[in-house]
Amino acid sequence: MNSDSLLDTQALLHTRIDAPLPSRRLALQTALGVGYACAALPLMAQTAIKTPSDGLTAGEVVIDVNGYKMHAYRSAPSGKTGLPVVLVISEIFGVHEYIADVTRRLAREGYLAIAPELFSRQGDPSSFGEIAKLQSEVIAKVPDAQVMGDLDACVQWAAGQGGNVDKLAITGFCWGGRIVWLYNAHNPKLQAGVAWYGRLVGQPTAATPKHPVELVGSMQAPVLGLYGAADTGIPVSTVDQMKAALQNAPAGAKKSQFVVYPEMPHAFHADYRPSYRASAAQDGWQRLLAWFKQNGVA
Repeated sequence: MNSDSLLDTQALLHTRIDAPLPSRRLALQTALGVGYACAALPLMAQTAIKTPSDGLTAGEVVIDVNGYKMHAYRSAPSGKTGLPVVLVISEIFGVHEYIADVTRRLAREGYLAIAPELFSRQGDPSSFGEIAKLQSEVIAKVPDAQVMGDLDACVQWAAGQGGNVDKLAITGFCWGGRIVWLYNAHNPKLQAGVAWYGRLVGQPTAATPKHPVELVGSMQAPVLGLYGAADTGIPVSTVDQMKAALQNAPAGAKKSQFVVYPEMPHAFHADYRPSYRASAAQDGWQRLLAWFKQNGVA
């Protein structure tokens, strides 16, 4: 099992879901913010955070990527232009309601937030009930280069939709946290990033030839890394490796910072999963907002 899959498995109670669920019948709707991907269950007993969409333009859009029609969920304050832009990158479970809600939270702070469905060429995460199969049949086949191109297309789309791409940020969770660091190395126009427990080191593969610690020389923007000290899939020693590597990064990226929350597990921000820890999640969110403002995005 790839370590991204292992990391997202840590916070789950089971690795296979056999009971029939209404959300499985939603297929693409589930993958675009209506419900939860079946692979991500079980859910917490209490209701996840629900951010209302009144006053927002929120919902599915289609973004052209060199002829490929990529679906995404976007949220923005209604009727506003010149908005700062935030790319929101999902876990391995794709763009379901939790990720859609994150875009609405950002929209309520004045951002145009876009969560692209980055796995859609390889498969639909919501159709998998077994994480190992989701990983091997979909996630492991998603090339980093493809993801970078898809995110560039999101930025281009945002520029034509009332977005100010001179104020560009990115945030992501687990699999998406790693992508935050990679996109920093890819796009020199990025202003800031916030990576939630994204993998920093790893073995190269055809799809993932390099990892963040190897790419610091190309990073331009400051990234805030939010990690849990009890995350057994991402040892604190790898955070230390990244800190050391960033000492040789360009000036902007050298300003990157880390917060390692004591006793926090992986996926502590995922309010729909048993791994959720409100104190760290809420603190991290306030730090995200402050980080974007501090680095000229807001």
